[in-house]
Parts: sequence; C-alpha cells; structure tokens
Amino acid sequence: MEDDLLARPEINGVDIGEKITGGAPTGTLAIIVYVQEKKSPEELEDGEVIPPLIDGIPTDVVEERVVPHPAFAEVAAAVPQIDAAKYPTLLGGISMGPCRSIHLEPPDVPASGNYVFTGTLGAMVVDRSTKARMALTNFHVACVDAGWSAGDTMTQPSRVDGGSCPADVFGTLARAALSTHIDGAVVGIDAGAATDCAIQDIGAVAGQAAASVGLTVRKRGRTTGLTYGTVVSVDASVSIDYGDGLGVRILKNQIRVEVDTTKSAKFSDHGDSGSVVVTDDRKVVGLLFAGNDVPGNPALSGTVAFANPIQFVLDELDVDLCVPPVLPIRTKPFDPRCTVFVTTRVIPCEPVISYAVPCTLPRTVRCFDNPIDIPRPPDFGPPGVLSAIYGVPGAHSAFWQGYYAALEAVARELGESDPTQ
Repeated sequence: MEDDLLARPEINGVDIGEKITGGAPTGTLAIIVYVQEKKSPEELEDGEVIPPLIDGIPTDVVEERVVPHPAFAEVAAAVPQIDAAKYPTLLGGISMGPCRSIHLEPPDVPASGNYVFTGTLGAMVVDRSTKARMALTNFHVACVDAGWSAGDTMTQPSRVDGGSCPADVFGTLARAALSTHIDGAVVGIDAGAATDCAIQDIGAVAGQAAASVGLTVRKRGRTTGLTYGTVVSVDASVSIDYGDGLGVRILKNQIRVEVDTTKSAKFSDHGDSGSVVVTDDRKVVGLLFAGNDVPGNPALSGTVAFANPIQFVLDELDVDLCVPPVLPIRTKPFDPRCTVFVTTRVIPCEPVISYAVPCTLPRTVRCFDNPIDIPRPPDFGPPGVLSAIYGVPGAHSAFWQGYYAALEAVARELGESDPTQ
C-alpha cells in the first residue's frame, strides 16, 4: 500500500500519525499522506482521490513539500551566510562543501551557470577498519550529483561561505550512500588537521540513541545554528527529487522532527543538511537531510525536518561516532587497608585527576619517596587528635562537608555519577 502511494508523482510522503481536522488534533491514529498540492475531490481524476479509509484505518491528506536542505550559489555570486567561519579544529555543526562546481540549468536554478554547494559537517566519526577519524555529512552535500567520485576534495568553510581550494581543503570524499534508509557520506581527514569529537554550541558527543516519539532534540547547523524540536515520528517515508542525474528517491523509516516554536523559529533550512540531531544529553539519534518547504509562506518552511536513523547511517558507511573516551583505572593500593581510585577523562584542556582514599586507620605512606601522613576520618582516634588536625571541635564537620561538596562539583563537571568511583 505504501509503495503504491509513493509511486504516485503527486505524493511525496506517507506516515502514521494523529489525524488533524480543521487545524485541531482529533486523537485518532491515521495514515498521513503528504501531497505537493492539496485539491478538492472535484479537481481530481478518477483514481487520484485518497480514500477515507485504507485497510480500515482513517487517512489524512496534508499538503507538504519535502526537499533536501543544502544551499548553493553561483560561483561568481557566492555570499557567506550565517556561520561562515573558518574553524582551526574540525568539529560538528560547521560549514563545509565540495571544491568542485556543478553546472546547473533552469528550472533547478534561476539561471544557467556553474554553482557551488554548502552544507554542514555533522560530527566526527571513526572508520571501523582503520580507526581513522572522518567527517560525517550528507550524500547530497559532499557528492551533489551523479558526477561525484571518491577523492573529491572538501573545504571548510564551503566555497559559498568564502572557503577556497586548495587553501581551505581539509580532506577527501571516502565513501557515500544514497539508499532507502540513508543520505550520507564520510570524508577522510588530511594528515595534520586537528579534530574534536564535539559539536559546536552543544559539546562532546556522548554516544548514540534510538529516536522515539515525544523525544526532545536539538541540532547545530551552518545556517540556522542551534535549534530545538520534538520527534513526532520514527517511521516516515518520504519521496524526494534529488535532480542532477539522481532522480526521485524514496527513503523509509525516517525520523520526523517538528520545531519547538518556544525556542526556535525553524528547525532547519538550506545549508543545514548534514547536521546531526541529538538528545538533551548529547546522544546522536539521526542525520538531518531534508525539511519541509511551503511555497508562498517561507515562515513555515523549515519547521519540519527529516533525519536518517543514526544506526542505519553508521552501519551503511562502516563507521562509529567519535566519542571522547572515559578511562577508569583502579591502581594498586598504597596500603592494604586503603584503596586508591584514579579517574581520567580526555578533555580539550589540561587532564583532570581526582583521588579518593577511604581509610579507617591513619597511615604514613610513600609517594615519590616522600612520606605523607594521611589522617584518618574524624570519627576515629583518641581525644585531642581531631583538634590538632582540624582545629576546634565541630570544625571537622564543616571541613568534610566542603570536601565532599567539592568532590561532587568536580564529578559533575567531568560527567561522573560517583566522585569516588
């Protein structure tokens, strides 16, 4: 049934969702059919009318165009937009694009000419075979059309945003896929280029997660920056015309995100393609590749976005997300009755090492050949010891409260759940 609907040129998407009548939700689950232009039954030919029920399930016809979200400009007229910055360290959420220009003709563009394209470097990933770091983006950002080939050079920022080749080249196209589940590509990073497993304005990637309906998410893209939304579907099917020799492609089981209008006017726009969609705790759920387009009402365009589920992307491109490692190390105790834990985390500043030494007896230990007296906790020991070490009676309570509060603050800063582990 879904394939039959998507085969019709006037239909560009099929989903399961709540039926809307008169602009208000009805609470009824329905098959949502998205069309280029909504018409009355009288304007349609026989066989074009969507029946009110399909297999006993109500239908809802919604007018919505879905388009890829790269941006482009003529070579001679390229004007930087939004975040056109050159970043000394490659990370997610920044401008990128291919060095090569593409010759386009109307109606795809306003005028015949050579065009350059831009999109977003979504996140850093790691090749599963070589363990080399790579940049993740969309197929239609890095490849653009059917004339692409492995080895195409990529620049940051894009040529649309003032980047130049070879001066701003950061890597070469390694592999790409435009399939029934993903619109993705990975770029090999040139030797010597600095990289960071983080997303601009969001922070270090904490892993991946499966999207679910109702999940609050955000993304950082080259055009609209940091925006917020909510997942409204995880099984959308969309039909998109990629043009340029690629034609119409149908992508299934896609994530549909609607903007949170209390925080953002749009969720994405042209140039945001390639962004990754992440949760509040910085876990990646999808790779943004398209959004809605409302002719005659640009304010509503970009309020809906579509993303490939991240697991499909990683598996088809044979990569894993780049995540800063957490390295817990339990060392040999200084004393049989004292256990020492050392926790290190790789972060983009000086390494932080935290120590916790729970003991029940005072001990003199050696560290780098220097004897150190470690006092026992204040609940132990003969009278007079506490005042000698901590001052007047009662002062030790404030000392330990402050000490553990400091430990907890450091642990929160490092993302640890327990400062002694």
